[in-house]
Amino acid sequence: MNLTEQFLSVRNTIQQGVELVVVSKKQSVEKIKTIYDTGCRSFGENKVMELMEKKELLPTDIQWHLIGHLQTNKVKYIAPFIHLIQSLDSIKLAGEIDKQAKKCDRIIDCLLEIYIASEETKFGFSFEEAEDFLNNKLSGFPNIRIKGLMGMATNTANTEQVRREFKSLTDFYRRYEKALTLSHLSMGMTNDYKIAMEEGSNMIRVGSAIFNEQ
Repeated sequence: MNLTEQFLSVRNTIQQGVELVVVSKKQSVEKIKTIYDTGCRSFGENKVMELMEKKELLPTDIQWHLIGHLQTNKVKYIAPFIHLIQSLDSIKLAGEIDKQAKKCDRIIDCLLEIYIASEETKFGFSFEEAEDFLNNKLSGFPNIRIKGLMGMATNTANTEQVRREFKSLTDFYRRYEKALTLSHLSMGMTNDYKIAMEEGSNMIRVGSAIFNEQ
């Protein structure tokens, strides 16, 4: 299959009401433009500098998502235009996003990244820390709008463990969904997005399955 067919085959597996964010890290501008030409507008990048380089060469109506760990000293580069920061993983980062958003006279949409995996390499708030942030600290960051939650399951062949981890995030999301008008539950990548959708995800981040790198 060519790239367009590969993308469409993935898109055809996605449930109605689930947004596909194409993970375009390490992919060429030409490949991203091919996916763009199918009508896709949501692309996710892990690294700020790579995102900045691509942004200059691609159509202005792309909705860029920052999905990787975000260093505080890089926030200023993406603050003027970023569509969604999916990886808000600390209070320190929240402070910097809020500060840079004020300078740009905008409110930046973010997802709170929750640590649900049994891997030390993952980032994010614990459920307890997230609860404290949402209940007691969020009001101190007026230029941040929390649109939902993001989580990454453990990279394991144990699908029941993956399912449990996703379910734990969905349960937490449901607790705050109405009170905070949350709309995005971002969980699921190439290897586990079908399980994530079964467990309530409405936003998935897929790259390898589209760019045929499995």
